[in-house]
Amino acid sequence: MENIKINRIGILRTDFPSKFGIPRQSGVVSELMGRLVFDPEYRNPEAVRGIEGFSHLWLIWQFSEAVREGWSPTVRPPVLGGNQRVGVFATRSPFRPNPIGLSSVRLEKVEISREGPVLIVSGADLMDGTPILDIKPYLPYVDSHPDATEGFRSGGWNRMLEVDFPEALLEKVPENRRQALTGVLANDPRPSYHDDPERVYGMPFGGMEIKFSVKDKVLKVIDVVIHLPS
Repeated sequence: MENIKINRIGILRTDFPSKFGIPRQSGVVSELMGRLVFDPEYRNPEAVRGIEGFSHLWLIWQFSEAVREGWSPTVRPPVLGGNQRVGVFATRSPFRPNPIGLSSVRLEKVEISREGPVLIVSGADLMDGTPILDIKPYLPYVDSHPDATEGFRSGGWNRMLEVDFPEALLEKVPENRRQALTGVLANDPRPSYHDDPERVYGMPFGGMEIKFSVKDKVLKVIDVVIHLPS
């Protein structure tokens, strides 16, 4: 089997230190912000010349937390309840022969900093520190297919929740993160097979831990714990 060498070009900085709570697709929570920081070898401003003319980008990245030996021809997608197997190539599962992900994000701006050019993007569905392998402009005339069929994913995500976020707790969240956090919670961050109304979950997000429970399609935030820098 032929091996192909791929270099990491940078990492994405986000508010998700772990996989728990990350939206299941890019663009689902448009308010989520990320910073694409290039590795030193790729910090040449010439490499991004003209990129600000594109509103959206494709990020090609590695499922760094899902690297494993071997592969399975079938997986159990959460959208099917985790009980039905389908072909791995009919899914976006992270458990693939090559753990490569693809996300469409909005390019908000390009910052020039001591880290070189940094791309500020929104709508990303990536964990903090995710290795970025490549970037390509999103081109609507070839990348958008309004008449496309969705296979077993037809109907989209059907676990949207009402969020009960007490004002006193919401005020503990930085104002520029409130909409993004509320959007993440509304999309039901629990594993798809969880449905225990008595369980209290803890979701790390942006230097905080959000504690919540879910009952009758309502997610109630119970506490917001601020993690102080060590």
